[in-house]
Amino acid sequence: MISWTAVYVLWLREIKRFSRARSRVLGSLAMPIFFMVSLGLGLNQVALPGLERNIGYLSFLVPGIIGMSLLFSSAFAGLSVLWDKEFGFLKEIMVAPVNRLSIVIGRVTGGTSIVIFQAIIILLFSFFLGFKFPGLFFLGLAFIFMILISLTFLGLGLIFASLMKDMQGFSLVMNFVIFPLFLLSGALYPIRNLPTSIRFLAYFDPLTYGVDGLRWSLLQMSSFPWILDLSFMVLFSLIMLGLGAFLFERQEST
Repeated sequence: MISWTAVYVLWLREIKRFSRARSRVLGSLAMPIFFMVSLGLGLNQVALPGLERNIGYLSFLVPGIIGMSLLFSSAFAGLSVLWDKEFGFLKEIMVAPVNRLSIVIGRVTGGTSIVIFQAIIILLFSFFLGFKFPGLFFLGLAFIFMILISLTFLGLGLIFASLMKDMQGFSLVMNFVIFPLFLLSGALYPIRNLPTSIRFLAYFDPLTYGVDGLRWSLLQMSSFPWILDLSFMVLFSLIMLGLGAFLFERQEST
């Protein structure tokens, strides 16, 4: 049975750790905002192939940068699991009379709250650069896609954290994994501009559907029907979280 008290305590711990680490807060926001300002404003007047004429590159880029922020922050949230292993905190909570699923849920909800906060800050900042505010319905749909993206890659981070013991190795492996996911997702350019063979790989990238869903929510333009994006993201998030929870429990019980 899930212990919601344990879920709340672990959620609150993640929030406090994030709020007290000012360098982490600034670092998580600096790179996405730098990308948005340098690429968005620098290429806003460029006629990018595959881009509709009434949409500037800045507007096209904003959903991609939000997706990038969610990808990197969520995937590297698994590093906190290894950090807790290193300093013994994880062992302490694993021997507590608490369902291990409660531990996973607490960590996931804490990580999701943090990365969604970061995404909202980036979205608000984009308005000062000229990004148009969508209607409330579409903004709510974008919020749903943000949650699904964060859950998917929090699950991915949990998978790797459960399989690894070295924090430095985790960072190297995650960089090797998430950069191709980011570059294949169409966050920076329409995926229709990719060669056919590489575009085929993009169809297996969960972030492709997350970014495409965000674009539909914020711009009403997409490569796939938004309901297809939503369905795939729900499927990916369930698979990643389920596998991550299974490996986390299995790893710690052996």
